[in-house]
Amino acid sequence: MLHQCEVIEISPLTEFVYQVKLKPKQPFEFIAGQYIELLLSESDKRPFSIANAPSKDGFIELQIGAAVQDDYTSAAMAHLQNNSTVTIAGPSGNAGLRPYSQQPVILMAGGTGFSYTRSIALALLQQKPTAPVYLYWGLRNQAAAYELDFWYAQESANFKFIPVIENPDENWSGRSGNVIDAVLADFPSLQDYQVYSAGRFEMVGKARKAFIEKGLSKDNVFADAFAFMDLD
Repeated sequence: MLHQCEVIEISPLTEFVYQVKLKPKQPFEFIAGQYIELLLSESDKRPFSIANAPSKDGFIELQIGAAVQDDYTSAAMAHLQNNSTVTIAGPSGNAGLRPYSQQPVILMAGGTGFSYTRSIALALLQQKPTAPVYLYWGLRNQAAAYELDFWYAQESANFKFIPVIENPDENWSGRSGNVIDAVLADFPSLQDYQVYSAGRFEMVGKARKAFIEKGLSKDNVFADAFAFMDLD
């Protein structure tokens, strides 16, 4: 379904990542973890995860990484910056947040795949879950990170935020290395967990295989990328 949206705000989160706030002109309902497609033309639709949880104000937030060398996302950002009203299609995706259960949840993202897990994390926080939620975010370096203070402030007995920097400098005191390895190191078994993941296809596929080997049920691992992959 197509929706006309007013571009309310575009603000930088890092040198290459932008926060985009859209206001649909008609009611727009979605599930945390779904995505929209931004129409640059009738034949050019570009998918972006919704970065906020569903709310009564009806806004849609996107977090778009637009490095100079990335024509795909740079063209999308130029379209948003040059138009006060844009057209989106959606919501789409079958990897959204499942109805609440007592299973603990692991959210794992690489880079700007964080938009997907951010939406789900915010929705879970609204539900005040009694089962643990772990939000892992893999990044190449500290310069790619944003909102760290906000997410650390959300920590509680049932919510943990774990950023993992692949190439940290001497000022980084948190976790370092590969985000998949960090999850594997923290959990002897994933048998009773739900896992939601986002990032590059190869990363998401590798994570799924490794997590299933750790006992995760194939029915309890979710990612938009799986719709475009041959899964065993």
